[in-house]
Parts: sequence; C-alpha cells; structure tokens
Amino acid sequence: MKKRTLGRTGLEVSELSLGAAFVTGGEAGYKGTLPVVRRALELGINLADTSADYGDSEAAVGWALEEVGGPCIVSTKLGPPPGWTNFDPKDKDQLKRIVDLCLKNLRRDVIDVMMVHEPDRPGQFDWYDDDISFHGPVVDLLQELKDEGVIKYTGIGGTGVYELARLCDTGWYDVVLTAFNSSPLWRDALTHVIPTANKHNMGVFLASPTQQGWLVKKYESVYNGAPWLTSARREQLKALYDFVDEIDMELPVLCLRWALGVEGVSTVLTGPRNVAQLEQNFKAVEQGPLPDDISKRLDEIYQMLPYRPFEEPAGCRLEHPAYWGPGPVR
Repeated sequence: MKKRTLGRTGLEVSELSLGAAFVTGGEAGYKGTLPVVRRALELGINLADTSADYGDSEAAVGWALEEVGGPCIVSTKLGPPPGWTNFDPKDKDQLKRIVDLCLKNLRRDVIDVMMVHEPDRPGQFDWYDDDISFHGPVVDLLQELKDEGVIKYTGIGGTGVYELARLCDTGWYDVVLTAFNSSPLWRDALTHVIPTANKHNMGVFLASPTQQGWLVKKYESVYNGAPWLTSARREQLKALYDFVDEIDMELPVLCLRWALGVEGVSTVLTGPRNVAQLEQNFKAVEQGPLPDDISKRLDEIYQMLPYRPFEEPAGCRLEHPAYWGPGPVR
C-alpha cells in the first residue's frame, strides 16, 4: 500500500484508509469489526477513522485494535455519543467529557486526530459563537488538549462545501474530511474545500467516493423508474453506465481510482462492512489512479450535469420507488 503525507501533520498515511462508520453494521455485528481491522492492517492500511457519534463504532475500533496489537493512526470526531441527551456544543466541560469517553472507547491515552464533526451545517450544531470568526469553546478546548498532548492534531469533518472551505481558511485545523461532494459526478469539494485546505497545508481525507450509494452499481430505475430524476441526470447516468461497460471496469473501482487521482488528496476513505468489501476496495486502489484517457472521458460525462438538481437527495434513493423529491417547502 502506497503512502502519502497527511499535510502539515507530517504523518505518512496509506492511500486507502478504513472508514469505520459502518464497521459494526455487517452480519457479524460488533464482533465483525475484528476481522476487518486485522485484514486492513495486513494490507498496509494504517489509518482508521471513527467518531463519538457513530453508534458503537468507536468502541469497536478500540477493542479490535487492542486485540490485533498492530500500530494504527486513529482519527475520531467530537459529537453527541449514543444516548447523550441535551448535547450542547458550546459547553466546554461537556465536550471534555466526550473526549474522555473517546479515549476510553479507543483504549488510548492519546488521540492522533480529533475533528469537530459536521461544523459546516448551520442549525444542526452551533459549535461557534458566530459564522464570521468561527471561534467557540470547541476551538479553545482542542488547542488546550493539543498543548497538553492529549491529542496530536485537530481537524474538521463535514459534508458541506462553502462553509467547510471557510472553516479551512481559519488556519486553525490540521486536517479536513470532506464527504458526499467529491466523487466522479459530484465535484464541489474539488473547487472549494480541497484547494483551500491545500493552501493551508492541511491533510485531506476524501470520503464516500461512491457518493452515498449513487455510484455503487448500475440502477435499473435510471432506465424505467425514478421519475424525479432530471432528464440531464438520467442521461448522465446512462452515459456513465455505458462507459464502465465499454472499459470493462466495475463502477466502485472506477470511483476509487478516480479519487486517488484528485489533486491534493492525502487519503481516500471508504466504509466497508466486511472483509470482502475491504479487499475489493484494496484491489481497486492497488491499480492506481485512472489513465489519462479514461479520466478525460469521465470529465466529459461529469460536464453533462456539473451541479446537483434540487430534487436529488444526498443519499441515493434509486431503489426507493416511493421517493418523489424533497417534499413541500416549509
């Protein structure tokens, strides 16, 4: 597994990282984490990403890493843990208790990377005092913990574009995780988040290159269903499906190899539920970035619809016939 430098952290991380959001979601449940983590380390993957608010993922990762015993860089995120009521993102003492819980879950004395989770969605969690300075108790806490050596590096992880880029521009964070906006047909992060992060020498995690299920396979409903799809998106998806047939490449493999070729990316993050999915991802990454001629054709397909129509949900609904768009405006 080839490695890249994670921005100004100086950490050498594998091109493919283990996203642990769904690692307990396979048939084996919590115990299924162990074979996935063991195999990831065997393949040369040396970074695992989880979060305090990913259900039992964080505890499962901590347990599995202790069982395996191999070295691994761990990234986690501040957010309301399961069952946590009255979460207040401006309560510094509460945030410190969550950090303590993360340390306990991960069975570590030091956290390699601690991110603020979803700081880019106004109204979801009000992490900051205002959206101009982006200062708040969480900023002070992360710096204090960094000074104390409890965490090594700080970061932000989100799914927005413009707000996330502005947060990168504060220069306060060492890494950024960008998700759901950096895939072959959805590229907003490439023009906003990633260039801003690179300007500040931040490490960049590119997550969900298969776009929350949109690009994991060819959907029949593109041809005979999903009436809420715009005609432009329908034609674009058909062109993509024809293209992967032409070059005889599985769609997820295309997405992963495309992600590897995005300028300024430190590591590509995927969320396997089992060893089979992990090994499929590994085999794709081992083939390296896409050849120039394939990338050029993919760019042309992207340009057929270089924006997201209003009717489209973030997560794929192409197998949900009852879905009819975002619903009434309230």
